[in-house]
Amino acid sequence: MNLKQLAKELNLSFSTVSKALRDSHEISVETKKRVLAKAKELNYQVNPLASSFRKQKSRTIAVVIPEVVNDFFGPVINGIESIAQEKGYHVLIYLTHEDMQKEVAITKLLQNGRVDGIMMSLSEQTSDITHLEALKEMNIPLVFFDRIVDGLDAPKVTTDDYNCGIKATEHLIENGCKQIAFLSISQHLSISNKRMEGYLEALYRNNIPPNNALIVACDRDEAKNNELIQELLKRENRPDGIFASVEKLAISTYKICEELQLNIPKDVKVITFSNSYTAAFLNPSLTTVTQPAYEMGREAAAILFKLIEKKKHHSAPESIVLNSRLIVGNSTKGERNMES
Repeated sequence: MNLKQLAKELNLSFSTVSKALRDSHEISVETKKRVLAKAKELNYQVNPLASSFRKQKSRTIAVVIPEVVNDFFGPVINGIESIAQEKGYHVLIYLTHEDMQKEVAITKLLQNGRVDGIMMSLSEQTSDITHLEALKEMNIPLVFFDRIVDGLDAPKVTTDDYNCGIKATEHLIENGCKQIAFLSISQHLSISNKRMEGYLEALYRNNIPPNNALIVACDRDEAKNNELIQELLKRENRPDGIFASVEKLAISTYKICEELQLNIPKDVKVITFSNSYTAAFLNPSLTTVTQPAYEMGREAAAILFKLIEKKKHHSAPESIVLNSRLIVGNSTKGERNMES
C-alpha cells in the first residue's frame, strides 16, 4: 500500500491525502480523521525516506565497508548504530568486497542525496581517490575510519597502528625471535603500511637488520597467500616469528604450519591484529593486538553527526587516534614461559 493507492481508496487527491497525513492546517479535521482511519485499516506505513526527501533530509547515513566476514566491522557498525538511533537516523550498509570499482559505483550512487552523510573504510584496492574527492566537492559530510586516505581533507578515526606495529614486533623479539617476517595485506592500505612502518622501526630499535625477503606482500587471493606463506616457511632459514597484519593471514599461517608439521610457538611464533573472540580458543591461543572497534564506530558517528547538524564542512577536520591492546596468548610464548 502506497500513498497513491491510499488516495484512490479514499477517492481523494494525492496532495489532499499527503497533507492530511502531515496534519496540514489546510485540511479539515473530518478529512484528516477519515484519512487516518483508512490508513490504519489498510496498514499504510508512512515512508520516512520519501517524506524526508521533500524536506531535503533523508535522516539516513551510509556506512561503506570492505567486508562483513570480519570480527572488526561488526562491532564498528554496532557503535555507529548506537549513535544513529539516538539521533533518529537510519543506517544503510554498503559492501565493496575489497573492490575499488564497486567502491566507486557506491560513491556515485550516494551523490544523489539519498543519505545525509557517509562513513567509509576503504577497500584494499583503492589507489585513486578521485571518487572520494567528488564527494567532498559536493559538500557531502564524509568521515573515514580504520582504513583511511591520507591525501584527503576529511575527519579520520583510527587506532594507533604504527605504535602497535612496534609493540607487536618487540613482543616477538622479547620472546626470542630474531628473524621476523611481516605479512602485508595491501600496499595501498594505510593500516597495513603503518603496521609495517612500526615493524621496521622495532627492528631498527633492536639492532636487527631488515630483510626484504621477510616482507611478504599478500592480497585478497587466499590460494596465492597460502602459497607465499608456505614458501616462506619452507625456506632453509625460515622465520622464527610471523607478524600478520590482519587475522586471516594469521589463520592461514596456522594452517600451513599444521601441514608442514611446524609447532607454534616452538618453531615459529605468531602475532596479529584481530578482534575475534575465537583467537583465545585456537590451539595454541593466538596473541593479538585488539582494536576498540565499538568505540571507533561511536567516535566516527559522533563526528559525522556534528558535520550533518552544524554543517561545518569547511572547518578543520577532526583526527582521532584510539589505543589498541596487546592480548598475549600461547602463540608467542618464549622457551622459558613454555617450560613453566
